[in-house]
Amino acid sequence: MSAQPESVAVAAAAPRFRTTRPLPLRMLTLARRKPLSAIGAVVVAILILTAAFADVISPYDPIKVNTGQSLKAPMTAARPTANQPQPPPFILGTDDKARDVLSRIIHGSRVSLWVGILSVGIGTLGGTLIGLVSGYLGGKSDLIIQRFVDALQAMPGLIFAMAIVSVLGPSTTNTFIAIGIILIPSASRIVRGATLSIKNNMYVDAARAMGATQMRILRGHVLPNVMAPIIVIASVAVGGAILTESSLSFLGLGTQAPDPSWGSMLSGTGRARLEQQPWLAFFPGMAISLVVFSFNMLGDGLRDVLDPRLRGR
Repeated sequence: MSAQPESVAVAAAAPRFRTTRPLPLRMLTLARRKPLSAIGAVVVAILILTAAFADVISPYDPIKVNTGQSLKAPMTAARPTANQPQPPPFILGTDDKARDVLSRIIHGSRVSLWVGILSVGIGTLGGTLIGLVSGYLGGKSDLIIQRFVDALQAMPGLIFAMAIVSVLGPSTTNTFIAIGIILIPSASRIVRGATLSIKNNMYVDAARAMGATQMRILRGHVLPNVMAPIIVIASVAVGGAILTESSLSFLGLGTQAPDPSWGSMLSGTGRARLEQQPWLAFFPGMAISLVVFSFNMLGDGLRDVLDPRLRGR
């Protein structure tokens, strides 16, 4: 019997590893297994498109007063004007200042999405830097940094954000700065935990033995391996950031009038006329609940997609 070629023999003797399926196929499988995550992704995509094309799809100017049209019920026909003989109906009604509720919700999505993304960017970036340095250095440096993180995390998030905004002044910019600061401690804890488990791996020891600098090891070996939890943290935190922004606006510390914000729509007239005109608070509240739930479901799905233990499934 003739001997097998060496390459064939090596290939036959080599262990067979299951190849990882492509990302689109894993996401399609995930959508079938977790339909809520798929629905959350669709709602988030709709939110992004709504915020991007708010000027096009909103039927009215969100801050324009439609004279004689205050407190109209949903699906009420608008009164014709000289400029608009047949204006679109008020699908979600109007508020006490005769402003279209639907248009204000559509434009309010811009504020919520803008604050959510920027604040999560600040919190995730700051938490990642602190977590990487703390977890990789260890020792006294880790002890000092973590005591500082403990002090920040001991403060209730909303109260801490209110204190920051009260010092800086109520505005949309100061709102996302305050929310970003309160997101730093939780993000740093998760990144630190991932860094502690990664820095003891053999490939990190090999890079250190070959003379790689600490910065190169962090940038080339540690950071890429903690990106999965960072992405999950960011996707879940956006929903919480939107909820915090709505709470601050509800208390008058967030987006200021006349700019539309879901939280400010719940306050004032929406709260005072809850029994007589419930649509003033119902529709903004539904928008907040739906978006926060969708971001949480999306984060849950991303965790399954990015978890290395689930990649081969």
